[in-house]
Amino acid sequence: MSATTVGLYLVPFCKTAVLLTVMMSVFGASMGILDTGGNVLILALWGDKGAPHMQALHFCFALGAFLAPLLAKLALGPTVSAENHTESDFYHPALNQSSDADSGVLFGVPNDMTLLWAYAVIGTYMFVVSVILFALFLKNSSKQEKARASAQTSRRAKYHNALLCLLFVFFFFYVGAEVTYGSYVFSFATTHVGMKESEAAGLNSIFWGTFAAFRGLAIFFAACLQPGTMIVLSNIGSLTSSLFLVLFDKNPVCLWIATSVYGASMATTFPSGVSWIEQYTTIHGKSAAFFVIGAALGEMAIPAMIGILQGKYPDLPVVLYTSLGASVATGVLFPVMYKLATSPLNRQRKENRKSEDQKALLSSSGLNEYEEENEEEDAEKWNEMDFEVIEMNDTMRHSIIETCGNSLTVHS
Repeated sequence: MSATTVGLYLVPFCKTAVLLTVMMSVFGASMGILDTGGNVLILALWGDKGAPHMQALHFCFALGAFLAPLLAKLALGPTVSAENHTESDFYHPALNQSSDADSGVLFGVPNDMTLLWAYAVIGTYMFVVSVILFALFLKNSSKQEKARASAQTSRRAKYHNALLCLLFVFFFFYVGAEVTYGSYVFSFATTHVGMKESEAAGLNSIFWGTFAAFRGLAIFFAACLQPGTMIVLSNIGSLTSSLFLVLFDKNPVCLWIATSVYGASMATTFPSGVSWIEQYTTIHGKSAAFFVIGAALGEMAIPAMIGILQGKYPDLPVVLYTSLGASVATGVLFPVMYKLATSPLNRQRKENRKSEDQKALLSSSGLNEYEEENEEEDAEKWNEMDFEVIEMNDTMRHSIIETCGNSLTVHS
């Protein structure tokens, strides 16, 4: 977060493309580490019980992605329409940029101070949050906390590496499809369907709006639904909506409804996937970084590939085919992952789970109380029998001593 703060402060001052590329690379690397660290921190604090917290974390991601462009537009003010520009208006900025580049100036104050303030406000916000997190880290990093963390038991599935590889591919397709549809639905609606730009912008907004809204609702759903159940429901919703998008690709009504359903279905998959895998095998920093890299590669590679294919085949709805293909891929991969995660259960774990299930059934049906009462009655009976046996032993011992004493007196 500190590196992200530095990047946000310095980006508006960059005067060369090379320096801007370096700063954005640092910014992207720090955001990747932040994404991985946030997921690992949730798992380290709550483990397999942290599904609602994981949903809340990713809801904040979605909320920020939805609100940040709106806040930036308000901060920058109304922009001039492209129709008001003449050809000479586009050449003058290019000449100014080339002159700035030739002058060799790396940093400089931007001409638009509103842009500078927008970056500075967000950077200050990031800095304040990083200071608060660092204070919490110093407060809780005691020896007792470290000893308790080291004492926690870790689980490792028999097919741990295979699960991570499949989750890598799973997130590759999921995040790639999510970013591709959110990036290209505007251009697809205007060129392929023939919508107006205002309608296409509304279609893009409803996708990200339902995406953010259902991530917020997932915080409450995660308290009563298992992560695997939420993944199955998300896969069904995304597969159904993408199928309708492909079949009725030029129907505006179907496009609106299916887009909203598709955004809602894609909302909970990533946080549910992270919470689901933690139930079967413990996820540490390297493991989390591995499947987050898969998500980042999908976010980078699939939109670029679809952009090339859409340019070569403008008459085909390549974006919709990508959504359907990714939904089929994730729908096939999850049952395979579930089979690998549940198959290596050993006998002791099965017996523990069976005893836990029996206790739950007995407590829910009231039989547990009946057994406890019977156990108490049996214990009282056994105690009475023990006392009787002890008394019988005492009387027998006294009688034996008396007979022995009598026999000795007779012989004497």
